[in-house]
Amino acid sequence: MYQLFIGNKNYSSWSLRPWLLATELDIPFEEQLVPFDEGGSWNKFRKFSPTGLVPCLVDGDTTVWDSLAITEYLYESHPTVWPEDRQARAWARCAAAEMHAGFFVLRNQCSMSCGVTVALKEVDQALQKDLDRIEELWKQGLSRFGGPFLAGQGFTAVDAFFAPVVIRITGYQLSLGREAMDYCQRILALPGVQSWIEAALDEPWRETEHEEELLAVGSVVEDRRRA
Repeated sequence: MYQLFIGNKNYSSWSLRPWLLATELDIPFEEQLVPFDEGGSWNKFRKFSPTGLVPCLVDGDTTVWDSLAITEYLYESHPTVWPEDRQARAWARCAAAEMHAGFFVLRNQCSMSCGVTVALKEVDQALQKDLDRIEELWKQGLSRFGGPFLAGQGFTAVDAFFAPVVIRITGYQLSLGREAMDYCQRILALPGVQSWIEAALDEPWRETEHEEELLAVGSVVEDRRRA
């Protein structure tokens, strides 16, 4: 069985992507949650990940240490990871790769924290540019392939890659058009997303850097974390 090493569910957006993909597609795996350490986790994560980062998938003697690479590795044995239709699959791969390699302003200004709602001090031009492109991508996918997911009727890897964006949009009270916000609600309602968030709310760990990032960009108006 696959072993999937992840970080804290409250903070680790990259861990969420392959975890949610495997969960929603009923791909069996064993979760290995390794919490972040204050001051850095590189040495601890290096015990299972060549880069000292999460997520990392271990399949017997094979180690796959990047979220997009994990996705492609799973696709080799589980073809529902990507859409069956060739055009939809090409679009989905491009959109997922764009998320994987871009949207740095959104990531830097709105770090993921599943358990809090933040009122931003401002939505500057750079952040709005990221939001506009995300909305453009989502509307394109939903319109072209018919929804309710980005590349058609079924949940695929492209939806998993944008799931942390959905959590950021709702957590930071960001505004997109109705079609995009409806998509956010569909993703948030997925059993896998609900399970991830519920587990995040019960985590006892706090990491100073992540907490300071929240306060640097706005004020916490609600903290739902139970631990």
